[in-house]
Amino acid sequence: MQATVDKPTIIYPETDGQPMASNTKQAQVMITLKENLDALHAQRPDVFVAIDLFWYPVEGHPEIRQAPDVMVVLGRPKGHRGSYKQWEEDNLAPQVVFEVLSPGNRAMEMGRKFAFYQHYGVQEYYVYDPETGLWEGAVRRGGHLEPIEQMEGWISPLLGIRFGVGSGDDIGVYDSSGAPFRYFVEVRAGLLEALERERQRAEQLAQKLRELGVDPDA
Repeated sequence: MQATVDKPTIIYPETDGQPMASNTKQAQVMITLKENLDALHAQRPDVFVAIDLFWYPVEGHPEIRQAPDVMVVLGRPKGHRGSYKQWEEDNLAPQVVFEVLSPGNRAMEMGRKFAFYQHYGVQEYYVYDPETGLWEGAVRRGGHLEPIEQMEGWISPLLGIRFGVGSGDDIGVYDSSGAPFRYFVEVRAGLLEALERERQRAEQLAQKLRELGVDPDA
């Protein structure tokens, strides 16, 4: 009787030991994209957004992988993952991928990333340069990722977001209402300002009631 040979366990690493971002500016853009895309799809349980997560498109080949700065998968549930193994996700590839340039990025490296996304089915690919505030992009047409000639004013067919030119903390991305994608620190500051305005209005109203002989606490 022939002995059964166990298949070797294949390890799919969840990290390569490299930092998520090369500098704080790149990290801030990545976080801004991720947080705002999450907020944009907060009511949809089937939109998964990840930052710097290994994507393995082919089962049995851990050497075939890429970690997009930000990726969006339409049709997969939210939730934590150590990596994105495509064969465990209804074989859905991330449809939209964002990369944020850092001083260490080289043309050859970006070319390899583009070839990977082209081969494994990404539908929309966007690259942001924090130094210039400019976006570049490509969209799949006829089976190929083709460059978007005019990014300023471009609206993502899948996400509905509009691209412009970034400046400072404004990364030049806007939702369907025209509101800019904002860094969490800005959002929190705006909420605190709004709360303070409401507190002042409430105090003014309470003072008027006191002048009329009405106890606002009663």
